Amino acid sequence: MKKFIFGISFLCTTLIAPIKAEVIIDVRTVDEYKSGHIENSLNIEWQAIEEINESIARDEKIYLYCRSGNRSGKAQNILINLGYKDVINLGSINSAAKTLGLNIVE
Repeated sequence: MKKFIFGISFLCTTLIAPIKAEVIIDVRTVDEYKSGHIENSLNIEWQAIEEINESIARDEKIYLYCRSGNRSGKAQNILINLGYKDVINLGSINSAAKTLGLNIVE
């Protein structure tokens, strides 16, 4: 009976616990994004990255990419300074797609 109660309580805790999401953000320009981006990614130019402050929790994993890794590095620094804890600069769009195992789509 104890195992059954433990199983039920574990299941309830697991179902109630918040699901951690991973967010992929392309920090390039809108035109660059339209020419090809990683599937399911958001497009927020690096200069406007602070806009996520209201919509993405600080404990969510955030992946950033751009053309070469320069702008995504700048965006990473901004987000870390805003208190985001798990921000990863994946560099270029090609290396990001490979690392995430996702396709580049138009």
